[in-house]
Amino acid sequence: MTPTLVVQREEQRPADEPRTVSAVVTGIGVTAPNGLGTEEWWQATLAGQHGIRPIEGYDTSAYPTRLAGTVTGFDAAALLPGRLLPQTDRSTRLALVATEWALADAGVDPGELPEYGMGVVTSNAGGGFEFTHREIRKLWTEGPEHVSVYESFAWFYAVNSGQISIRHGMRGASGVLVADQAGGLDALGHARRTLRRGNTLVVTGGVESSLDPWGLSAHIAGGRLSSVPDPERAYQPFDIGASGHLPGEGGAILVVEDAAAAQARRVRRCYGEIAGYAATLDPAPGSGRPLGLERAIRLALADAGVAPEEVDAVFADAAGVPALDRAEARALEAVFGPYGVPVSAPKTMTGRLAAGGPALDVAAALLSVRDGMLPPAVHVPSPDPAYRIDLVRGEPRDLRVRTALVVARGHGGFNSAVVVREPKAP
Repeated sequence: MTPTLVVQREEQRPADEPRTVSAVVTGIGVTAPNGLGTEEWWQATLAGQHGIRPIEGYDTSAYPTRLAGTVTGFDAAALLPGRLLPQTDRSTRLALVATEWALADAGVDPGELPEYGMGVVTSNAGGGFEFTHREIRKLWTEGPEHVSVYESFAWFYAVNSGQISIRHGMRGASGVLVADQAGGLDALGHARRTLRRGNTLVVTGGVESSLDPWGLSAHIAGGRLSSVPDPERAYQPFDIGASGHLPGEGGAILVVEDAAAAQARRVRRCYGEIAGYAATLDPAPGSGRPLGLERAIRLALADAGVAPEEVDAVFADAAGVPALDRAEARALEAVFGPYGVPVSAPKTMTGRLAAGGPALDVAAALLSVRDGMLPPAVHVPSPDPAYRIDLVRGEPRDLRVRTALVVARGHGGFNSAVVVREPKAP
């Protein structure tokens, strides 16, 4: 009966007229290089503990970059049903476990909710890299009869959304977005949109893993990786020694709900609201037109109804490439003024996780709202004085955070921004 009632209610409203919804985050699940589980990762992040390590599993001596943010201690066989292991890539396993933890954190039993009222919207830039390359090796060396039938979908960038949906019986509006780092925020923006169109719960976020030899080669081909061999000097965004970034794996999955529906099921906690979102695209190089990050920030603030002076903290994209750091610092200064808002860059502890990184930053922003602590950037000993931003470094900062901005940029000119704010009193 409930799905039928939802359809009838939607028919009473014009199809192009979204309903008013407050999208709140009720659950967080994290699989990150510096911690498995939300609280373990958060405490490590506040303590400045990083997960940048030498890449293991194959000889990296011929690669210019040999460091990455890698997830350790993850035992998929102990955390997932055995039937799922032959059909999933490492990235999907990390995503499935993060989803289990997020749903448990939200107190959600999917079997007790209408299946067409729940959806899955994730972002992924790489798909099942490791799975695919293992099967391609079989094709080349052993023949097609040895290639896993699961290769037909395990490679696909939409596989995380699909596997989460199947595992938990979530048959409502779902999807996947691809925009490199920016996609991790685009997924949250689209999750909020699906709530406005009728879903009451969306599993969203991003989790990635593409650190096998082919994956690392792809990262290197982007031209933005650091080749510094010291884990404490390789990734230094906004520093005078910045020389690129390091890749990483993992990310965060969030449970986002219609606030009214969450209240009706007597949710245990609400971390905060996804209050604003915007995305822009940079103009073609050489056009003379301004980059799109500042406009994305202003549009997201306008969408949230928030003035720049109301923003308590910014979670930076932190590219680690001098030209990109300079562009981000200029955008922040243009919106907030010189040193106008504290800027956090916790991804210095994990590397850049493609779509997983911004989702993890949103989790950090929400926990900063909860705990009144802003995590630091680590390994940034000498910030470039040309960047007039208030970068939080070395130690966490005690700070009442009511509203936070998270920004992300993807290779190819993608820019996205999300505004989160403290939950409203019931």
